[in-house]
Amino acid sequence: MKILYGVVGEGMGHAMRSRVTLEHLVSQGHQVEIMVSGRAKDFLAKHFEGVNQIHGLHMIYEENRVRLGKTLWSNVLTGATGLPENIAAYFDLLKDFRPDAVISDFESWTYLYAKTHRLPLLSIDNMQIINRCTLPESVIAGHKTEFQLTKAFIKSKLPFCDEYFITTFFKPPIRKEKTHLFPPILRPEILAAKPSEGDHVLVYQTAEGNESFVEGLRKLDTEFRIYGIRRSIKEEQIEGNLRFRPFAEQGFIDDLASAKAVIAGGGFTLMGEAVYLHKPMLAVPLHRQFEQVLNARYLEHEGFGMATETLDDPRVVTEFLSRVPACKAKLASYSQDGNKLILAAVDGFLDRAQAGLV
Repeated sequence: MKILYGVVGEGMGHAMRSRVTLEHLVSQGHQVEIMVSGRAKDFLAKHFEGVNQIHGLHMIYEENRVRLGKTLWSNVLTGATGLPENIAAYFDLLKDFRPDAVISDFESWTYLYAKTHRLPLLSIDNMQIINRCTLPESVIAGHKTEFQLTKAFIKSKLPFCDEYFITTFFKPPIRKEKTHLFPPILRPEILAAKPSEGDHVLVYQTAEGNESFVEGLRKLDTEFRIYGIRRSIKEEQIEGNLRFRPFAEQGFIDDLASAKAVIAGGGFTLMGEAVYLHKPMLAVPLHRQFEQVLNARYLEHEGFGMATETLDDPRVVTEFLSRVPACKAKLASYSQDGNKLILAAVDGFLDRAQAGLV
């Protein structure tokens, strides 16, 4: 089949998840044309041909929070120049490719193409869980306004798809039909990793200059391998129990697989990888980003880690480390069979689409 595949470029998790699905589709002999926005384009272009840049909405983050005003203004400015390019790209697709089905990872333009041309349409992402499942009050408490706004946005972004495949390490009750929950899609490097239990804690924080957090770590009798805080370094810098490391994908994965625990943000991809590898995690969601709040609170709800709004108080890390044994005990019961379930379901959807049953 000819498949049009859309990937939203906000964050790299969508691109890494889509890479796995796209590799499967190509291995099955499908012809795939990829539409992607943001920095995800460069990542996917390393792995596939037929990757097309397209304008997409993006968010601006500063000081661990979403800056709404700057985000709105930036999207208005880039949208003014990006829209004509998008329209031209779709005319080219209509002329040259003519897809049989569309898969969208939270990407709007391919969704609109499918709807305009009445093509079978599959949604694959983790965001739809906010709209299509029932979330417990304990998870949304204190964030009801953000929850309602996020839910309304998600509901309006990709409505009336033929099916929704949602990736998740937690399983709230499904409240809408045509909705299916699957374990997180894991990149092959994670599936190949050999988990072990070292003595270090992996830290991934992208906010440079968080000195109060760093100073708190210096006082603890634990080795911390830190990524992101010193983004410009080319070689490892060792300062007592702190090891500031330059980012290298395999080195990061090795440190993750051998860590005794993880401290990171509330992003879904790394959290799903930590859960799969049975690594307790302290999650610090971005302010005004309900999806990350949801991930972090469910991580704690499941007993797999701990959620916190800030790392300013060093006692937070101490409390988390005291919880690590209990979290490990909970994680011991978590398992998933790689990506087999969702990839088999994707094959089933495409078979139904080809037979005219979607």
